[in-house]
Amino acid sequence: MQDTESLFDIVTLGNTTFNNRVGVAPMTRISATPNGLATDQMASYYTSFAIGGFGLIITEGIYTDDKHSPGYMDQPGMVNNEQEQAWRQVVDAVHQAGSKIIAQLMHSGALVHGNPFDQDSIAPSAVQPKGEKSEIYEGIGKYAMPREATKEEIEEVICGFVETAKRAKSAGFDGIEIHGANGYLLDEFLTDYTNQRTDEYGGSTENRVRLLVEVSKAIRKAVGEEFTVGIRISQAKVNDYAHKWSGKERDAEIIFGSLGEAGLDFIHVTEYEAWKPAFDTNGPSLVSLAEKYGKIPVIANGHLEDPKKASEIIENGEAGLVTLGKGALANHDWVNKVKNGKALATFKPEEVLMPNAKIKVFEV
Repeated sequence: MQDTESLFDIVTLGNTTFNNRVGVAPMTRISATPNGLATDQMASYYTSFAIGGFGLIITEGIYTDDKHSPGYMDQPGMVNNEQEQAWRQVVDAVHQAGSKIIAQLMHSGALVHGNPFDQDSIAPSAVQPKGEKSEIYEGIGKYAMPREATKEEIEEVICGFVETAKRAKSAGFDGIEIHGANGYLLDEFLTDYTNQRTDEYGGSTENRVRLLVEVSKAIRKAVGEEFTVGIRISQAKVNDYAHKWSGKERDAEIIFGSLGEAGLDFIHVTEYEAWKPAFDTNGPSLVSLAEKYGKIPVIANGHLEDPKKASEIIENGEAGLVTLGKGALANHDWVNKVKNGKALATFKPEEVLMPNAKIKVFEV
């Protein structure tokens, strides 16, 4: 345990205090009911991580309106009273197990595998998404061509995030995370090749980050200063793993600097390998650039299931917390195992990388 002691420090984001510096990353689970309700199985799934010692749990992406925001069938939402109430059982169970839980709010934009409300998809511009849908998320073939969002629809997007954040607070969540990563709508606005707009939301990096800043500020105003609010940022996308910001560190300075002044409590940075240089074969990591220019707490994500890697990124001052995806799926009790010096299970995709929490009852 000597090499990993920093992982078990108490840490605070905004007004929320966590038992340690290790969290569960948000992962798409497609485990809700067809009408977007969180289930008993989902409560079991999330609570298993709390029992296993994780101080922070971030939910799968929760859709923010009953129009264009869902990206998957059986994705949970929080856009009506019934959905809000369904999430309460999850939140209460996690709290009773001693952990904190943050709701990730998500608009899928052009990357739609399935939408129970509308066949139409919106994006910053009518640009064909790269790649194909994922079969494990019940998708087949290429993504549909989106249409360019109107100014009115952009306002509806902001409103959807705000209203869902208010519901998350009402449901008892400890905070929310805005999904601004991985190729979904907000990241599509941030990305040069998916954003071909010529208005104030397109062109320069300052313009392309505008919607992320507007969503962040609007949520902060709606939920108050005491509720923890953060955002997730990445370069890579679910349909374009190799993408890098063309402006390199200058883009990082603008993006993280703008978000750091938007009233947020944290920036959650996800890269394939969190400690690697962000742009070239050498140079700073994206996590360290977020810390440098954002000047607010940073959460690091990306192949940090090795406890020494996780502790190093904290001890080096690059991040205040780390989150695990595959490492958490393989070891729902990762924190307890590491703390007690026990061996970690090896990640086996065929056994644990199931996107559906309905498949089993999770126990630790």
